[in-house]
Amino acid sequence: MRIYLVGGAVRDKWLGRPVVDRDHVVVGARPDDLLALGYKPVGKDFPVFLHPQTSEEYALARTERKTGRGYHGFAFHADQDVTLEQDLARRDLTINAIAEDEHGNLVDPYGGVRDLERRLLRHVSPAFVEDPVRLLRVARFAARFAPLGFTVADETAALLQRMVLEGEVDHLVPERVWAETRKALTEAQPSAFLRVLRESGALAVLFPEVDALYGVPQRAEYHPEIDTGVHLEMTLDAAARLAPGDDLVGFCAFTHDLGKALTPADELPRHHGHEQRGLAPLRALAARLKVPNEHAELAELVCREHLNAHRALELKPATVLKLLLSLDALRRPERLQTFLAACTADKRGRLGHEQSEYPQADWLQAARSAAAAITSAPFVAQGLQGPAVGAAMEKARIQAIAEMKPCNT
Repeated sequence: MRIYLVGGAVRDKWLGRPVVDRDHVVVGARPDDLLALGYKPVGKDFPVFLHPQTSEEYALARTERKTGRGYHGFAFHADQDVTLEQDLARRDLTINAIAEDEHGNLVDPYGGVRDLERRLLRHVSPAFVEDPVRLLRVARFAARFAPLGFTVADETAALLQRMVLEGEVDHLVPERVWAETRKALTEAQPSAFLRVLRESGALAVLFPEVDALYGVPQRAEYHPEIDTGVHLEMTLDAAARLAPGDDLVGFCAFTHDLGKALTPADELPRHHGHEQRGLAPLRALAARLKVPNEHAELAELVCREHLNAHRALELKPATVLKLLLSLDALRRPERLQTFLAACTADKRGRLGHEQSEYPQADWLQAARSAAAAITSAPFVAQGLQGPAVGAAMEKARIQAIAEMKPCNT
């Protein structure tokens, strides 16, 4: 029995990145061998075990054979006769198909180290096309490693296009699409995720509402980058810088401008009312991918209200309070923080505005604090009851916001 460290742990160790998960492959063993050593079985489809002390994953070396469409269309074979090279051959990318033995020696039959040096995301074998999830994983890895200069190898890009043309991507289940997208939104450069999907043709299949933004012009005085799709890419990257690892902010940024794809042609490059037009495609996308309610709700608020955030310094105090209440910000200040991060990303997701100040964020945070400081206690003490208390609190909150600075009336 031989045990090897495999996958992301070996890759990230070579790149000098933090190693988060340590996975191992066991060659020359049967399930009973690991059970006798105290390993705990967890695998349903194939033998995977947890180490009795470290709880790290140990999987028996295995091969796989395509039996049908989609992610579950595989038969697995795990036995003592499966070699390390055979196990590594079933992996997606060469940089994930490197193993390390107990002495620190690398086993690299498919050129993963060379591709790490060349900064290439390259598939291990033609069997790559059999699993549609791999297309999303390549796009996600592109988002993670783009800051290090990684790109998709030409031959792999051709395979991604083939997977789309042959309809393999059509069999992706919504849960997997969302899971990979959610992870991509936490990466350092999510724009690379979009570009890989778009270049392969998968964006139009999986996210037609987003794909439709490309080529749609915007007013140059507000959006020097012109193209709405380019603006979305820049906004996603700005969100990743503002809120690293926050997929909620990322999703709000991802869907904030969907309405611009629905602007009548004779109104372009203006997009009057796009914040309302964007609600229907956003809801369709969220329902199709079974997006969590919190993500869908906050994304709708950002879509509908981001222009009000941009105009916050000019809004009437009553409108500011209405905005805060729509976010439930008085009770849940973290929602305002997420909302403002997405709006700031929208502001900075424009050519030449990547470092722009966004004073509206501090202003709205201060307005929220002023409004939240108004409680019911003094009005109840005055003898007010029922709806009268709420009306008095609303009036006082508007006044508190008005006193923060001169407002338009």
